[in-house]
Amino acid sequence: MALDRAHILQALSTIEDPDLHRDIVTLGFVKDVAIATGRVSITIELTTPACPVRDQMKEQARAAVMRLPGVTDVAVTKTAKVRTATSPDAGRALVPGVKNIVAVGAGKGGVGKTTVAVNLALALAKTGSRVGVMDADIYGPNVPIMLGLQGQLGAEDGKIVPPEAHGIQVVSMGFLTPDDSPVIWRGPMLHGAIRQFLMEVRWNALDYLVVDLPPGTGDIALSLSQTAFVAGAIVVTSPQQVAIADTRRAVVMYQKLNIPVLGLIENMSYFTCPSCGHESDIFGRGGGERLAGEMGIPFLGSIPISEPLRRGGDTGLPIVLAEPSSLAARAFASAAERTAAQVSIQAYRTPVIPVKPVS
Repeated sequence: MALDRAHILQALSTIEDPDLHRDIVTLGFVKDVAIATGRVSITIELTTPACPVRDQMKEQARAAVMRLPGVTDVAVTKTAKVRTATSPDAGRALVPGVKNIVAVGAGKGGVGKTTVAVNLALALAKTGSRVGVMDADIYGPNVPIMLGLQGQLGAEDGKIVPPEAHGIQVVSMGFLTPDDSPVIWRGPMLHGAIRQFLMEVRWNALDYLVVDLPPGTGDIALSLSQTAFVAGAIVVTSPQQVAIADTRRAVVMYQKLNIPVLGLIENMSYFTCPSCGHESDIFGRGGGERLAGEMGIPFLGSIPISEPLRRGGDTGLPIVLAEPSSLAARAFASAAERTAAQVSIQAYRTPVIPVKPVS
């Protein structure tokens, strides 16, 4: 039997994406097949550069085709194209230049939400994704500090041009106000700022726009949901019960706003002594994971407390970049992969509807 494309696709159809629960041929991941005297070349296009099973899928594809009679060698090339989780609601627009908005919120302050948002964004960017951060914490805009950015926002042709730090595009109220000047605004002004940061910024071909929300369940989360389609939200908590109670309320808020909850991250989960390696559960441990199980939402990971993690945020060089092999950086990398996988799941749950961006 002569080896042909149909045989190769049949072999590849035995490989299932573990998140989407369909085979890679049906999903359209196989983009190119070439055969040359027993040597087979395949191109597989994944849903995100941060796919957590990218290496596993490559090896499965190679093994499946190698089992075919007449095949002497298989070369698998991986590419990635992030799909947009489109809106079934015409009232919520897509943001020009942005494929997916990922909100990062928390039920209460002090749980390290901005630290998580910044390091998640950088971890996604390190995989090859195009990423931006929108600092929507209007009253406490700390993203510029954590990324080591200073100065003012520029403009071109009536659009705000976001500065870049470590390869990610950033916009924040922190660029517009002096360091010691509080923002004393009511709801309508907050809504206007959120709309401007979304629709009047020249976001440049982003796969993911990570939006750092203020803590709580107030105006800004509501404005975000009313202004643009949000692919999903990540909720950050610390392990102690007082945080867990507020986190539960935040999850319910996103559900009421019809924003999918991509998952929950437990920050400050434990402390590992740098001298002896002993782990201490300073704030308790596992409360976030238990809550995720109770509410039926994904648990994206536990982030340990560490002095380098704090220092990185203060000096503008987050730990994902400063100490990529540390426990905290590896935890962020894993959480970023799981986040990207959840966004892909949302994208394949919604129909591909052409949605005209709002200008």
